[in-house]
Amino acid sequence: MRKVGAKPVGRMGIFLVISGHSKISEHRFMGEIQIRKGTEQDMAAAHALVRELALFEKAPEEVETTAEVYAQDGFGDQSWFQLFVAEHETEGVVGIALFYLGYSTWKGKMLYLDDLVVSEQWRRKGIGSRLLDQLIRHAAEIGARQVRWQVLDWNESAMELYRKVGAKFETEWYDCKLNHEQIQAWASDKTHS
Repeated sequence: MRKVGAKPVGRMGIFLVISGHSKISEHRFMGEIQIRKGTEQDMAAAHALVRELALFEKAPEEVETTAEVYAQDGFGDQSWFQLFVAEHETEGVVGIALFYLGYSTWKGKMLYLDDLVVSEQWRRKGIGSRLLDQLIRHAAEIGARQVRWQVLDWNESAMELYRKVGAKFETEWYDCKLNHEQIQAWASDKTHS
């Protein structure tokens, strides 16, 4: 087994330095769950899982996207993201790992895991581990030097999973972001030129 080393990078952010692939979980489902690359046909299920996650994180009003936006952004002229899905043979998609490619000026190619979501009734069955394992394997296959993601400081079950892969939690960096309105206001204000 190859090793995955971990090194912290961001406030409650995490990244792994990839030096091979990992084997996170030996949990098997006797063929019930398949981990596969997501398709445009999975976008309604992916969006439903993200809405479920937003409720879990107590922020349902923050989701501005739709399944149609996912289809356009993930499978249109320019693909902004990729995903792996966990599909149950009769229940359909029960989990996703949505990610995109990035670049670190210090390390090189990386993957950024935006959301790892497993439907509530399917949690604690090893599905999140299998999705994360597939993501890390994919990172190794494409030559990524890091995988980065974030976790809420109160999400103990997620942090437990991330510790299993050797991830460390960074507290000395702050995440910064501008929302859509701030971007538009800045871009339309000529005094910033």
